[in-house]
Amino acid sequence: MSTLIDFPMKPEARPYLDAFAETAGEPRWLRDARRHGLSRFAELGFPSRRSENWRYLNLQPLEKAPLLPGAVSREVSEARLADIALACPTHRLVFVNASYSPALSGVTGVHELPEGVWLGSVKAAVGERPELVRTLLEDADQPFAALNAAFFADGFVLDLAPGVVLDRPIEIVHLASATGSLHTRSLVNLGAGSRVTIIETYTGRGRYWRNDFAAWRLAEGAALTRVVLVEESAEAVHLGEVSATLEARAKLDGFVCLLGGGTVRQEVSVTLAGDNAECGIDGAFLVSGREEANIVTSIDHAALGGTTTELIKGVAAGRGHGAFQGKIIVREGAQQTDARQTSRNLILGRRAVIDTKPELEILADDVKCAHGASVGDLDEAALFYLRARGIPTDEARRLLVEGFLREPVEGIGDPTIREHLLHRLSLRLARLEDA
Repeated sequence: MSTLIDFPMKPEARPYLDAFAETAGEPRWLRDARRHGLSRFAELGFPSRRSENWRYLNLQPLEKAPLLPGAVSREVSEARLADIALACPTHRLVFVNASYSPALSGVTGVHELPEGVWLGSVKAAVGERPELVRTLLEDADQPFAALNAAFFADGFVLDLAPGVVLDRPIEIVHLASATGSLHTRSLVNLGAGSRVTIIETYTGRGRYWRNDFAAWRLAEGAALTRVVLVEESAEAVHLGEVSATLEARAKLDGFVCLLGGGTVRQEVSVTLAGDNAECGIDGAFLVSGREEANIVTSIDHAALGGTTTELIKGVAAGRGHGAFQGKIIVREGAQQTDARQTSRNLILGRRAVIDTKPELEILADDVKCAHGASVGDLDEAALFYLRARGIPTDEARRLLVEGFLREPVEGIGDPTIREHLLHRLSLRLARLEDA
């Protein structure tokens, strides 16, 4: 592929161009889209800390030691799936090393879907719903979204007809046991007035780079609740990117929970394109050892009467580094916007670091907008109170940290998902001091 690039390419892109190989049997439009994505990545290369949007994440180790697609993979334990999956009936799809696994999905029982719902792998959608896959490939302007377009192995597509309401959540489980890069690309397309809850879980073992991209399209009055749980291996790099568009009166409730991974970044970009759309993006991250975790959001109010709320909480221990970057834009015509953004953080120890950067860019005059951020230590008075009642210091600290992080989790409406995340959080906190 590199012989077809007729412009100067970034040197870090060359190993990926050399690793690129076309997949036999794919339609021409998909092959062309892959080539375009690779060319775009060759032009852009890896973002550096000089880029404002990437200033808090260190990608140099990935540049110096590339993790390429097609590397050796190992079997994934079904016990891990049983441990991480929801304990309730769901419509579940399982992906192993970036490829759909019918066997594991079948074991968990993909229940019969109602009329007006299409749910399946991207590979299946290429043949059955090619028009949807084509729209999924339109977003490939950022470097890792472009690289993803070139190399994605699979992903999921959910297409809801107007008015369809799914009572059971959609559960997407991403398992990894590999050395190399894993690229998945997914689409959620909701018709007018439809409604669904999705929980996505990412976990694995080994040294791998997961590069995930998703597009969400919410038509008028549609509602999406999406929860993400990241518990990658200590050696993993996890980069997740979402591009969402909300039409009039559409509602998006998102929650991101980052509990594991060597380098983890979740980025959500939302455009409120229709009047009176609503967007809520909450999140929590917990880092220790030498882990890095970033939550990055960009909410663009482009129409009247939009509403945005954000609450992000972070905890850093050891030499962990966490960061939140959140930007809310209110366009000139987006009068009567109501936008609030809050970032609260705890630092446990002198070597941990948390950066927080909330931003507002307001071009309209009839708006209500506010943002705030805080970084501090545990409340010593509360710690003393617990110790005075016979609770050991480590247990008292754990209780206070858990209480701090529970607030955004408890905002999740589905009780089963909420309790599942609180359980995973409790398990992570139990080993915080050892990390």
